[in-house]
Amino acid sequence: MSPDLWMILAFAGLLIAGVPVAFSLALAGAVGIMAGLSPAMLATLGTNTYNSIAKYPLIAIPLFIMTGLIFERAGVALRLVRFAQALIGPRHGGLALVAVLVCMIMGGMSGSGPADAAAVAMVMLPSMTKAGYPKPFSATLIAASASTAILIPPSVALILYSIVVPGVDLRALFAAGLFPGILAGLALLVPALLVSRRYGWEGGAPVEGAEPPKIGESFKQALPALFAPVLILGGLRSGLFTPTEAAVVAVAYGAWWGCS
Repeated sequence: MSPDLWMILAFAGLLIAGVPVAFSLALAGAVGIMAGLSPAMLATLGTNTYNSIAKYPLIAIPLFIMTGLIFERAGVALRLVRFAQALIGPRHGGLALVAVLVCMIMGGMSGSGPADAAAVAMVMLPSMTKAGYPKPFSATLIAASASTAILIPPSVALILYSIVVPGVDLRALFAAGLFPGILAGLALLVPALLVSRRYGWEGGAPVEGAEPPKIGESFKQALPALFAPVLILGGLRSGLFTPTEAAVVAVAYGAWWGCS
């Protein structure tokens, strides 16, 4: 039996057994390596693994994800939600539109869809459920909206692509992915609004029972978060710093703002 088949069977068996996904992937990979490599090749496994990941641009990936986590811990998602609510106002489908917009903004900070979905879901799921949205619809909408992070800079997928394909400029990839990512997010707004209006789901309810936010006050509170994507993309497009340096700047900015 081929190593690929051993790896797939091991991964499926571990998932069925209830092993967490991260450990299932790691153990299945180990099974594939043991089944497909000779003892002589196993001796050089550590060196080959290090050489394949010891690439300077890869440092940007954990740093951008850390940026999203820092902003999430600082309560940025809630501030963005309140600003988007004040911007859209109370209407049918209002919270659905808020969820999509906040996911797009958070994607411009972390570059990671799962991190984006986790941060937004913590704030939006309870609010949407309280406003009458079915949980399956809310979870699906947030997951779909968070997937736009694969296009919106600083996308982790684009960083990996620039490493796999030699000679590709990462800054050019970020510039090329910005508008398609925004269009993908806007394309989610239309069906979310239509479905919400069709079933009469009420939107625009205040988060956690608070009063409806005022647009001026909520904008001031969300301004540091709204400035983060501008800082990252502006610095990259102006040539002020490289993508890896942009990730460091984003982490430093998030840490400074979160502690202030």
